[in-house]
Amino acid sequence: MTRLEPLGIRRLDSLHFYVRDLERTRRLLVDTLDFAELGESDDDLTTRGRQKSVVFQAGDARVLVSTPVGDGGRASRWLRKHPEGVGTLAFEVEDIDRAWKLLSERGGTPIDEIARFTDAAGGTLATFSITTAFGDTTFRFFERKGYSDLYPGISAYAEPRGGKNQFGFKSFDHVTSNFETMKPALLWMEHVLGFEQYWDVEFHTVDVAEDKTNGSGLKSIVMWDPYSGLKFANNEPWRPFFKRSQINVFAEEHRGDGVQHAALLTEDIQTCVRGLRERELPFMPTPQAYYDMLPDRLVKLGIGTIADDQAELRDLQVLVDGCAPNAYMLQIFLREMSVIHGDAEGGPFFFEIIQRKGDKGFGAGNFRALFESIERQQVNEGRAT
Repeated sequence: MTRLEPLGIRRLDSLHFYVRDLERTRRLLVDTLDFAELGESDDDLTTRGRQKSVVFQAGDARVLVSTPVGDGGRASRWLRKHPEGVGTLAFEVEDIDRAWKLLSERGGTPIDEIARFTDAAGGTLATFSITTAFGDTTFRFFERKGYSDLYPGISAYAEPRGGKNQFGFKSFDHVTSNFETMKPALLWMEHVLGFEQYWDVEFHTVDVAEDKTNGSGLKSIVMWDPYSGLKFANNEPWRPFFKRSQINVFAEEHRGDGVQHAALLTEDIQTCVRGLRERELPFMPTPQAYYDMLPDRLVKLGIGTIADDQAELRDLQVLVDGCAPNAYMLQIFLREMSVIHGDAEGGPFFFEIIQRKGDKGFGAGNFRALFESIERQQVNEGRAT
């Protein structure tokens, strides 16, 4: 396959959430996850956009949160169709004009023209948005040249407020999206964005279902931008029991395809998880049988031994995976926002926390463990029928 010219993506700039309740989102991000609050939309942008926006950040992981102010704005339109969730993914690019040219030539669909802004010191920002194959989630591209403001119309506070990032979040490791059928999205990422396939797995949990009448299956393909290293994991349900698949349940609860979770990269997952559990943040549960089988599974994976205390990992319910000697990763998944907020309209999005110790994969074994965990919860809560 001929590699396409890269768009010049530097990094994932931010996730843009649309929420009904800004205060509870602020409490989760600042009071629990220890993100700092950096700034908010000024009166002019709030009035024109008909939404109030606030920027939060931990390390390089930035989250923009918007809530409707009246009707007619993007947040209002999103929330008429969906529960709270990620409505936009934003990327920083080297050259906005080149990104525009390449996307236009490859069939990308711009929402607007390139807009250009200048800050008080003469720095510039250029931006435009496109539609995507990710349901109603859009992509926005930014080019910054000495631009010191957060975003046009977003006023930074004199000093960041709230969190100090005590859990050591570094950046977003990857973003995962769920589709009823993912092939159109994969082709769009390949032929429009110029992404390439990085990793894939497929499995079904029917073999471990007690009554053999249900289970959850998936096909997952990770696409990446070789230039920046940016990775997207993409899932679709796999028969049998398509409708009971937790991916299909996500689509029903989200009311369409969309971003299921984003992974926060940390350098010390055990300290991070211990601290978050002390703050009573709920995680996806892992059965103790997972840890009973862990030593043998590590041998079968070829990892051999790990430096971490397996008893502590069991206590914290942190998952382990990998595929090479002395190279592995540790990960755990928070419960969905609907559970954290105690409100179905909080949506099925959740955060993953991950620490990489030499492994760059996505953990096929942990995919299964996550699926089994989500499926048990959905059955227990009457959400999978």
